[in-house]
Amino acid sequence: MRNLAEPLDIHARMRSRHPAIVSGDVTLSYAAFAERVRNCAGALLAHGVRQGALVGLALKDSVDHLVLLFSLARIGAVIVPMDWRWSQAEKARLVRHMSLGFVIVEAEAAAIGDARMLRPDGSWAAAPAAPMVLEPDRPVILSLSSGTTGRPTGPLATHAQMLARIANQLVTLTFSQHDRYLLATPLYFGGGRAFALTHLHIGATLILCPPPYQPEALVAEIADKTADTSFLVPTQIRRLLALDDAALARARGLRLLISSGAPLRPEERREIARRITPGFIEYYASTEGGGITVLTPQGQKQHPDSVGCAAFMVTVEIVDDAHRTLPPDQIGQVRYRGPGVAQQIYREPDKTAAPFRGGWFYPGDLGRMNAAGYLTLLGRAKDVILRGGVNIYPLEIEQVLAEHPAVAEAAVLPQPHAELGETILAAVVAHTPLSAEVLAAHCRSRLAPYKQPARIVFLNALPRNSAGKVVKAMIDISDA
Repeated sequence: MRNLAEPLDIHARMRSRHPAIVSGDVTLSYAAFAERVRNCAGALLAHGVRQGALVGLALKDSVDHLVLLFSLARIGAVIVPMDWRWSQAEKARLVRHMSLGFVIVEAEAAAIGDARMLRPDGSWAAAPAAPMVLEPDRPVILSLSSGTTGRPTGPLATHAQMLARIANQLVTLTFSQHDRYLLATPLYFGGGRAFALTHLHIGATLILCPPPYQPEALVAEIADKTADTSFLVPTQIRRLLALDDAALARARGLRLLISSGAPLRPEERREIARRITPGFIEYYASTEGGGITVLTPQGQKQHPDSVGCAAFMVTVEIVDDAHRTLPPDQIGQVRYRGPGVAQQIYREPDKTAAPFRGGWFYPGDLGRMNAAGYLTLLGRAKDVILRGGVNIYPLEIEQVLAEHPAVAEAAVLPQPHAELGETILAAVVAHTPLSAEVLAAHCRSRLAPYKQPARIVFLNALPRNSAGKVVKAMIDISDA
């Protein structure tokens, strides 16, 4: 394959009536979907979009969004995902920094900076079909790796790299053309978009269930649409687990449930296997390279504290500050390489030099790998707390805090200290009443003295980005 959209024409010929997309009461066959992609690609050309053009895509989670993803790929343009929920200032900042000439928006959306607004309508489906650009090394997607906080940046991935990521998913996660995949995360979000592209690329059925929704509604959609695979972030899974067994029973038709973004606790995994599906997989992945490691049901039993072993065609290593490979069980920087890994941050040579080195990508995570090849993450390198000259890894403490039955989630941060340099602050969200004294006693029984939080504060919630990840820099403890 030389273009991400290439298989659609094959599906349209060989499996023309097979459902490609189910959205509410509407079902679109592969013949109809592929035709819309070809015609909308022609409409893009008619509006002046050319090969290599960077095009912002700021549509809601809809059939049109999926069509335009493949239409842009078909003509050799570069997709720049934008969240339609962003403020005008956030959108304008991205348009300005990336010099976007076009942005595809909803009919009612306001203009954004100097970019030309493209608003798909019924006429696009009647445009002459566009030919396909067959250049696998041509860039196809520029995914933002830092949302819109600060200066927006992102890796540039080619068709060949995205096709390699699809192969990674097929082998590692066991997707197939027979799946009915429930899309329950935004298409702007890397995980939601990647799995949607994969399932349509391989000829599976994609069921749209865009947020927001209540967990009961998600369960109902799984059952009513006979979905058998899905991807959810940990926050969504925890909301499902909060339902009683009767309410959750209808979700048990899932063959495969995938989670990524942050590790779940061992007891949560066991509950998922018992109450939802035994086919639960954790997937450690990145915007820059796609899937890195996979933790299967068997791996969850044997290596419960890890994020799994290397995904298909991926090599993972732990190295020291001089980039030398460390022996098993030594703590160091995580790096990985594979055919799906991007090689640059777009227009940011200063930000490319550090994380992309000698064909390897350094995601900024610290970890250790055991002799069996299972990787355990210890947090972000920039988050390490230096207390009295000793490195403290926040993730280890966060996991201990989360073991307390009253704790919903926790984030560990440094706080300045005149003598020690830094001490440990724990920001905790509790779902039942809990005192700092009780939680401190819990930590004393499980952590060495120098790892125990010097201060514990309770918050109503932890701030998150669009991918559902906690943003520690935005944690405000001024009123705690």
